[in-house]
Order: sequence, then C-alpha cells, then structure tokens
Amino acid sequence: MKAFSMNNVDVQSFMKALDSCKGEVNLITDEGDRFNLKSKLSQIAGLVNLIEGGKLVNARIYCSNPEDESLLFRLNLFGNGVEIAEK
Repeated sequence: MKAFSMNNVDVQSFMKALDSCKGEVNLITDEGDRFNLKSKLSQIAGLVNLIEGGKLVNARIYCSNPEDESLLFRLNLFGNGVEIAEK
C-alpha cells in the first residue's frame, strides 16, 4: 500500500469521498494510531485525534484499492473540483 499525506482538505468532501471508496482506507498518525476510515466511528475518532489542542497532527492515508487512492489523492490535490461517484 502506498501512503500520502492530506493537506487543507475540506472535511465534508473528504467524508463523502470516503463513503464512495471500495477498499480499505486507513489513517495512520506519526504516533502509530491507526483508524479504519470506512467506519463512521473511526472517522470521528480519527478526525478528533488529528486535531490535538487545536493543532493539526501529521498523519498519512493508506488505501488498499488503487482507485480509492487516486480519488483521495486528487481530492487532496485539487480540492472540491473532484467528482465523487454516488453509491
């Protein structure tokens, strides 16, 4: 699995993109915390964990499906301009 960092992402668009992902999507912090972002509970816990004391923590996204990786990478790169397929 390849990994990439998310930067200045629109959380609402990111959550919508996660819902359209077909494979596993994991967020792993530099501290080693791992969150399965396909789970709504883990999404919330992961986002809360990313913002510690009002400061954004470094984390990377790992995708098991190359199409998911491409979608999330483009969202990260281009922002809201990425079309997300509806389920």
